[in-house]
Amino acid sequence: MNWYLEVLKKYAVFDGRARRKEYWMFTLFNLIASFVLGFIDGMLGLTTSSGLGPLGGLYTLAVLVPSIAVSIRRLHDTGRSGWWLLLVFVPLIGGLALLVFMVLDSQSGQNQFGPNPKEIAA
Repeated sequence: MNWYLEVLKKYAVFDGRARRKEYWMFTLFNLIASFVLGFIDGMLGLTTSSGLGPLGGLYTLAVLVPSIAVSIRRLHDTGRSGWWLLLVFVPLIGGLALLVFMVLDSQSGQNQFGPNPKEIAA
């Protein structure tokens, strides 16, 4: 939960680097929260034909900027520019390539985006 809150505290910080753990724990808690809110929307009969209800929609809007920010910081940690995030708009291949980048280990040492967060924490 601390990783999730840490990303929310860095709401719109697009510079620096994010460890794999920070990115994936945020993604996990994001998925759980979305599932729970979607379930509540469904139980209350608030979902539209698209399947999105007001609670899920508001949550999606609330975490949109932090999700983009942590994704860009994660790309920075692997030595890539945040512009690589635009791969999500390339069907199939782009999403898979982006997933591979998010799973890769940190670039050791300092890179153009800052010091390695693993080495700072250790």
